[in-house]
This record gives sequence, C-alpha cells and structure tokens, in this order.
Amino acid sequence: MIIPTEKTIFSVSQLNRKAKQLLETHLPLIWVSGELSNLARPASGHWYFSLKDERAQVSCAMFKPANQRVRWQPMAGEQVLVRARVSLYEGRGDYQLIIEHMEAAGSGALQQAYEALKQKLLAEGLLDDARKQKLPLFPQHIGVITSPTGAAIRDILSVLQRRYPIAPVSIISVAVQGDGAAAEMIAAIDKAIAFQQFDVLIIARGGGSIEDLWAFNNEALARAIAACPIPIISAVGHEVDFTICDFVADVRAPTPSVSAEIATPDLTEWQQLLDQRHAQLLKREQLLLSQKQVQLRHLQKRLRHPGERINVQLQKIEHYQKALVSALNYRLSHWQQQLQQHEHRYQQQHPERLIAMFQDKLVSLTKRSRQAIQQQLNNKQQHLAAQAQLLNAVSPLGVLSRGYSITSNHEGALIRSAQALKPGDTIHTQLGNGGFASQVLAINTENK
Repeated sequence: MIIPTEKTIFSVSQLNRKAKQLLETHLPLIWVSGELSNLARPASGHWYFSLKDERAQVSCAMFKPANQRVRWQPMAGEQVLVRARVSLYEGRGDYQLIIEHMEAAGSGALQQAYEALKQKLLAEGLLDDARKQKLPLFPQHIGVITSPTGAAIRDILSVLQRRYPIAPVSIISVAVQGDGAAAEMIAAIDKAIAFQQFDVLIIARGGGSIEDLWAFNNEALARAIAACPIPIISAVGHEVDFTICDFVADVRAPTPSVSAEIATPDLTEWQQLLDQRHAQLLKREQLLLSQKQVQLRHLQKRLRHPGERINVQLQKIEHYQKALVSALNYRLSHWQQQLQQHEHRYQQQHPERLIAMFQDKLVSLTKRSRQAIQQQLNNKQQHLAAQAQLLNAVSPLGVLSRGYSITSNHEGALIRSAQALKPGDTIHTQLGNGGFASQVLAINTENK
C-alpha cells in the first residue's frame, strides 16, 4: 500500500529565488580567472560580458560603481582576474557572477609591489607570530582608527554596544583611501601611543579593489603597526582581502564586525558563566553547610558536662600531686645518701688526718734514710781502707820509706841515667820523708 505524501510545489519564480538565495548564501566572494568575451558597455554604465576558458563560460555583470574603479580599459580576448559574488538572474534562471573587482591576469605592477614588500618584511621577521602581542581579555579603552563615515565604524560600534558596552571607545578619524591615507594612519597610531590610555587598537575599513586598499600595503604604515606597543587588530576589506597590514598586525580580523568580536569578551556569555559559577558556589555552600551540621551533631553527642570534666581534671591533679610528692621524697633520700657518702669521703681526706699520716711517713722515711746513709758510709769506709792498703803496697812513697829515693832535674823530669846529667846541673832528690836539692860535681858512668 502506497502512503500518499504531501507535495512541495514551487513556481518557477520561487525556484529561481530559492536557487539565488542558496548560491549567494553558500558561496562567498571568490576569485575567478578567464578570458573576456562578449563585452558590452551600455549607456547605463554597467558592463556585461562572459568569462570563458577552453571548456566553459559564465555570464558576468560589473555594475557602474565597481567598474569605475578599474584604471584600464579591458578588451575582449584579454585574460583577467576578477573578484565576484555568485548569484542568479531570476528572470531567465541564469546564474552569473557579480564582479566587484577586475585586474589583468598575472602579476600586475601592484601585485608585484605587494609581494615584494611582503617578502621583505617576512625576511626581517616582522611577520613572525612570536613577536606579536596578546590582546587584553578585558580591554579598558578601545581605539578605532578608521573613517568616521564608513560602514566599518558602524559595524564595529554596533558589535561593541551589544557585546561589551562598558568599555569606552575612541574613534581616531583618518582617510582610508588615497595618497595621504597611509600618513594619516601613521599619525593616528602615534597619537594613540601618546594618549597612553588605549590597551587595544582596531584599524578598519570596508572592502574594495586592490587600488582602494592600497594604502594598507604601505611599508611605513606596516612598520608603524609592527613597532606599536599597543596590540593592533587589522580589519581591512572582506574575508578574501589580505593586505600587508593584516600580516604585521598582532591579529587579523576577516571583517570589521569580527574585529569588534575579537577585541572584546561577550558580556552575555560571561554573565552566563558567572551565573553558573554562582550556582555552583551555592551548591557547594549548601553541601558544606550540611556537612558541618552533621559534624556539629556528632560533636554535641561527644560533648560531656563541665562538672564531669572538672572531676576528671581534679583526679588527674591529685594523681600528679602524689606522683610529685613521691618523686620529691625519692630525690630527697637519694640526695641524703649522696651527702653521707661525700661526708665520709671528706673525713677520709681531711687535711689534719692527711698531715698526721704524712708526718708518720716522714719520720719513718727519715729513720730509714739515716740507717741507709750510715750503712753506705760504713761500706765506703771499709772499701776505702782496703783500697788504701792496696795503694800503699804499690805507692812510690812506700818504696822511698825503705831507703830509696827519686831524682829529677830542675824541670821535674826523672833522672834515669847519669849520662843525662853534666857537672853543674841542679838536681832534686825525693826521700821517703822530705827531699833536698844538690849540684852535680862530677859524672860517673861506670857500674859497680
């Protein structure tokens, strides 16, 4: 059995309108290259043409405000590069490109200058992410460098009012297109630094051709942005537009509206987060209070009457008193015993007792010394007498006492031979008892 389903029926115009909405919603600005064909310039000032390659072609429309920014006259058969939105012409059901910017295909003079400057700054490190500053989480004062009459400032202020209305916003008015625009933006950056109140800056303008955005590819402006001590957000053109300022700025925003979102926190989100944290704190507080109440009830059960606690403390005090008295008595008895021992030792070592004992020892030693000395004296006397007897036995005096004599010359040398004398010499003769001197009268060398 087939269950009938409700049919959705489109009219042709509804279908074309739906198709147009889908194309414009899901396809952003794109770049397309191709060959110009069937170029028409009617009196309205709009341009209508086709872009083709070897396999396909697409219809294009470039309205007067956009084609007036083209600085050259395109011709059929030329290769071009266009930036366009994909759309659909509802009247015929043909999809087409709405051209916003056109340039000659390949690297034109501006594109070459753009790439050369980009490579130069890249080699100097001005494009490195490591040198870029972080944005403040909660900016206190926001500076916006832009044209005061453009759509960019309206978009930025609208987003800031919705997301972060508490921070003051100052607009530094500058030209964002033309020969003097870069110099004005450099002066605006210097003014913002001197003001010393901004903690984030936004440099912004709406979309446009490469010629319209060329002031943001200025080398001096790029260096001023890189050297600025205040974090800078670059919001120039549409999402597909890239300028040198985008590369040197601390943060690039694809559109001015997004730059306001990047620069500020969403107070609504923060309020929701605070509400969540507040609810969490209340929940934790209630849980903690419940836990403390349980602990309190438990402690109340353990709590005893003060009188009971006092009795327990009194018993402890009595016990400590008894222990203290016992310890004192023990220490007193011990000290008394030590005192008696010290007294006994003192009596044993009393000076009078020691003097009497030493006097007795002195008398005994004196007596023993005298006896030893006397014994030694007697022994020495006996030994001396024996030695004297031996000496007398061999002494010359003993020989002399038996009638012999000793003769010496006037110098004391012994006379052993008569030949050592001559008449007239004086000689000395030693007898057993005394001696005398004589003079030699004559020498007799004969033995009888």
